[in-house]
Amino acid sequence: MKKWPVVLALCLGATVAAALAGTPDGREATGSRQALLIANADYPDDNAPLRQPIQDARALADELRKADFEVAVGENLTKQAMRTAIADFKAKIKRGSAALIFFSGYGIQVARQNYMIPVNAQIWSETDVRRDGIGIDQVLTDLDGIGASVKLVVIDASRVNPFERRYRGFSAGLAAIKASPGTLIVYAAAPDQVGDEVSDASGENSLFVGQLIKEMRSTGNTAEQVFIQTARGVARVSDGRQNPWISSSLAEDFFFIRPSPAAKVAPPALAAAKPTKIDNDVGRASAKPPTMNDPNILPAEHANQPSPARDQLAKSESAPSAEPSSRRQPPDDRTLGEVNDEIQRNPDDAAAHFRRGLILAQQGQYRRAIRDFDQAIRINPQDPDAWNNRCWTRAIIGQLQAALVDCNKSLALKPNLVDAFDSLAFAYLKMGRVQRAITFYDAALRGNPENAASLFGRGKAKLRKGDAVGGNADIAAARAIKPDIAQEFASYGVR
Repeated sequence: MKKWPVVLALCLGATVAAALAGTPDGREATGSRQALLIANADYPDDNAPLRQPIQDARALADELRKADFEVAVGENLTKQAMRTAIADFKAKIKRGSAALIFFSGYGIQVARQNYMIPVNAQIWSETDVRRDGIGIDQVLTDLDGIGASVKLVVIDASRVNPFERRYRGFSAGLAAIKASPGTLIVYAAAPDQVGDEVSDASGENSLFVGQLIKEMRSTGNTAEQVFIQTARGVARVSDGRQNPWISSSLAEDFFFIRPSPAAKVAPPALAAAKPTKIDNDVGRASAKPPTMNDPNILPAEHANQPSPARDQLAKSESAPSAEPSSRRQPPDDRTLGEVNDEIQRNPDDAAAHFRRGLILAQQGQYRRAIRDFDQAIRINPQDPDAWNNRCWTRAIIGQLQAALVDCNKSLALKPNLVDAFDSLAFAYLKMGRVQRAITFYDAALRGNPENAASLFGRGKAKLRKGDAVGGNADIAAARAIKPDIAQEFASYGVR
């Protein structure tokens, strides 16, 4: 069955979004809303000031104030000024508050730890980074200890910078951060990548902040939905040059614009699908697949993008079509014995372990399947499909927290992988976090509106939330595509 280059600012924003999330049953957090925006643009060691951090921070501050945030903005801060601003920010956060941090400027990772760089930093070595930088991970740890219910961190700092060239010869981008409970982290660019600084053609802001502000104005969307839609828009408009990344462990729903009770019931139901089976729904009728990694669910444009970094989003809003990929289809006609022989000849054949994992999962041998996905990931940790399939299989047997970690890793490697959105939604459904499940089923269905499993799962989530009309409509649409979908879900423990 079946997580942008102005990176530092994005991570901080993501933390804030997480702090603003609501409660598991769909109620919104009611504590105060606090935001700290830091924009460092005028670095003496650089040839010229950065063009967009300050105007981005000012524009975002205006939008956050409209959303009832108490906003503090710091521009071109020294290390001591950054420390003071962060200390003042933390002092305002009370238990139950929503906390949002945005940083735009230069950021550097050292030993997988990320540092925001003050304007007065003197950096000639990695030791200097630790001495003069402000650790993002430590800021997040401090926020965890204060009791904010939602932490949103937006980091826009994945730029080529003048400091790393002195001792590395290249800019490495930022390292992925594991979101602690109640946190949503957003990077303007994918981890370990340096993105282009892309302006919004409609204004003076960066593409990322321009898209973020637009999505924040959407009534009824949770913070997760806002950032997912922002990432999609950035990747599409930039033609794959900038691909934001999201990591979320929110336990509550947060809304920038508080919706009315009626608007929060659920997203609009998808129109019932025609009772015809899509031609490339490979293997669904004949076997209970262990994954929703079907070739039809990603936009057709992906097939024409040779670089994995560009395999993010369609260039248009047209309906998705098939993306042939033998790695993501159900196992071919090779038997389990033949795959066993392949692995015996070459124990480090990641593809063979992956195929055997699929076969075993189809047979219901989920724990054995997980061991093969373990091996596939050990051999090739950059394979998003292996991480996704282990996520889905773990969710089936109830290893739900581990499943969430795997799905987030899959999305870090391949943002907007529709299968991973579906697997993540399935895990949240089994956890009883129905609004989170609906959010990610929505994302999956935007990639493939006729995915029976996503429709059925969203229907179940809507029913559990009390939306009988929307839930029954989704389930009917799913059954029209795949009549035995209810039995499939029952075999996964969802009735």
